[in-house]
Amino acid sequence: MNVGFLGIQYSFGLQQTAINPIFLYLGASEEMLPILNIAGPVTGLIVQPIIGAMSDRTWSLRWGRRKPYFLIGALLGSLCLFAFPHSPVLWFAVGLLWVLDVGNNMAMEPYRAFVGDKLPKNQLSLGFQMQSLFVGAGILLANGSIVLFQYWFGGESVEEAGTIPQWLYYSFFIGAFLSLATILWSVFKTPEIPPTDDELAEINHIKALPLGQRIAKPFLEIVESIKKMPSFMWKVGAVYLFQWYALFIYWQFTTPLFKLTMGYSTSEAASQAAKMSLTYNIVTMVIALALVPLTLRFGGRKIYAVSLLGTAIALFSISYISDPNLVLIPMILFGIGWAAMMGIPYTMVSKIIPQDRRGVYMGILNTMIVIPMFIQTLTFGPIYKYLLGGNAINAMLFAGVFFIIAAFLATRLKVDPDDESLNE
Repeated sequence: MNVGFLGIQYSFGLQQTAINPIFLYLGASEEMLPILNIAGPVTGLIVQPIIGAMSDRTWSLRWGRRKPYFLIGALLGSLCLFAFPHSPVLWFAVGLLWVLDVGNNMAMEPYRAFVGDKLPKNQLSLGFQMQSLFVGAGILLANGSIVLFQYWFGGESVEEAGTIPQWLYYSFFIGAFLSLATILWSVFKTPEIPPTDDELAEINHIKALPLGQRIAKPFLEIVESIKKMPSFMWKVGAVYLFQWYALFIYWQFTTPLFKLTMGYSTSEAASQAAKMSLTYNIVTMVIALALVPLTLRFGGRKIYAVSLLGTAIALFSISYISDPNLVLIPMILFGIGWAAMMGIPYTMVSKIIPQDRRGVYMGILNTMIVIPMFIQTLTFGPIYKYLLGGNAINAMLFAGVFFIIAAFLATRLKVDPDDESLNE
């Protein structure tokens, strides 16, 4: 059931590593990178909870409940990935990123709910950590392809202003194929569990409503669900505020960092950033399932907090390492942290949310990811330019401090008895 996440995360891997260098190729300045990435937060904020609420109230004997949404999202993402390296100017690439993020968000949120729907409570940890493994695998393939194609076809060619290197095209073409092919595998190979009689009756009732009420229904459900949201999810939101703000800084500023610390060109720095991502996602794949017995023994809260602290240490370290090989070592800690981030919070939340509202609550949880990203895109450009002196090293240290704050807040993730009763 998790195979489709491979294609979604391949696309996400390209967004992490390749899209910001493309913006730089097409003439963007470093302080413009945060605002140019605003597409992800905005589309996630709008798309994910709405699609989640809609998927809760969807059922088709042929296509199921969640599948129609992540299939359409994958098709949209596939078309954008194919077109992206052909971007002639900066505004065209930025526009494509908006459409790509709509597709990725439309695919990702129902997929989280899909896995939760299929598994009994005692298998949720394994299911979401397996999803974490596929997160690592997808991003691993994306970044591995960037490194490999540059080695094969990049040579020592001089960068041409306003032009995207030809070797970068191939990674996007592979992503366009995987985005759709892996989703189709899950669609055809994994049947969905039919709704209960009560759920089906409610779905049919909504279908019989006038068009205006049907359109308004998802928005009303989102508002109502937020009012009744378990207190534990608010605590997770506090962790996410600092965690995802810091992650967005890391992804945006690794290329500028290596241009500064290693004296690289944009192509060389992008390749080094891909190697970093390659390294930590290998670790994520290896460690993802190992976290299952660790969380069962020590508790998800403790493992999550320690993993976030390790990620902070990794960011502090890479800021002062100028050797392209030694700088890969801290990515071991980053990979452990990434595995924890992609699995443990979803496991904890999935155990307490009501089954019939799983889609909307997973959408709200993912909204807690995009809100700090949205804040980062609006605020970090001026912070980087005026407070941090336009220095990528300072940006990475700033992100490390935010991870320490996130780790502290993660130690406070305790489930209230009232929250546990919601899923009974």
